Parts: sequence; structure tokens; C-alpha cells
Amino acid sequence: MRALLLATTNRHKLDEFYTIFSDLPLTLQSLREVQIDTDVEETGQTFAENAALKARFYAQASRMFSLADDSGLEIDALDGAPGVYSARFAGRETSYEERFRLILEQMRGLTGEQRRARFRCAIALAEPGGQCRIVEGLIEGVIAHSPRGIHGFGYDPIFLLPELGRTFAELTSEQKNRISHRGRAAQFARVLLEYW
Repeated sequence: MRALLLATTNRHKLDEFYTIFSDLPLTLQSLREVQIDTDVEETGQTFAENAALKARFYAQASRMFSLADDSGLEIDALDGAPGVYSARFAGRETSYEERFRLILEQMRGLTGEQRRARFRCAIALAEPGGQCRIVEGLIEGVIAHSPRGIHGFGYDPIFLLPELGRTFAELTSEQKNRISHRGRAAQFARVLLEYW
């Protein structure tokens, strides 16, 4: 059975990938399992560039077929911020609760379409020899007026899906994986994994 390295140190993302790819004929391994603890600096200007940087690095370091992603929240009223800096927005040590407060403060007084946002995800699949393919997924929504829900992670409590009337943090992991940006990108990645 072919092995696939899930090249992320984010436990939440790892759990999502294990669930999404669990039925494929692959042996899924984490960075911890292959004893790699090196972080890759995300110097790309886009999610796709950062995902490719990580996938290629870990494929070469492990000599394994590797999957890496980069994803984040884009808010129209904030000119696309936090964007590729989602994990570092307001400082790497800043908690997500503090980030929520900062975003909500910056969006005070905005209503309806002014609160438009999207989650975007790029997934890169790389071979040790350097070949890399990238797929992307996104989901449109709005920024809620206050955090809601107890599930998920990151910005999930403030990302509202108007058609459902719920934030990502109010969805079960199964519901979220089916419709999220990462879930959508992963479905495209599944096709590549089946034929690559």
C-alpha cells in the first residue's frame, strides 16, 4: 500500500485529513511518525505558493509522497486580510479569541454584503523528485457579529454560512468536512491521489 505523508503540524488539520482520506488505499503518516520536526517558512504570496513550498520540502526530506496545505480567511472589507497571514494575524502568539475581537472591532458598523468573506485552501501534492500538483477549494460566507459555536478551530466561530444560519463552529466535523474549503480541496486531491 502506498504511503502518504500528511505534512502539517496542526493537529486539527491532521484530524480532518485522516477523516477525509481514511477510505483511500493509502497508509497515512504524520510528520511526527516519520520523525520530522522542521518547520517550513511560509514565504509565498499565495496559499498555493505556500502549500507547494511545504509539500516539496517534506517530500524531499522524507523521500515520501507528501500532501501539504495552506489555507486562511479572506475578508473583503479588510482588503483580503488576514489572507495568507491568517495563522500569524496580529502576531503568532495571539490567541484566536483576540484575533476575533480585533476583526470584529475593525468591522464594527458593517452589515450584510459588507461582511462578505471566504475561506480558501490550497492543497499541494509533491513527489520526492519535485513534481507537484496543486488543487484549491473555497467557500463563501460572511463574518458573524460575534463568535458562535464550540466545534472546529481557528476562525470557525466567526465564519457564518448565511444559507445554513450557522457558523463553521456550529457544524459537526462531518458537516464541515463535506462543505468546507479544505473539504472541497481535499475532494480534488482525492482524484489526483487515485490516479497519480
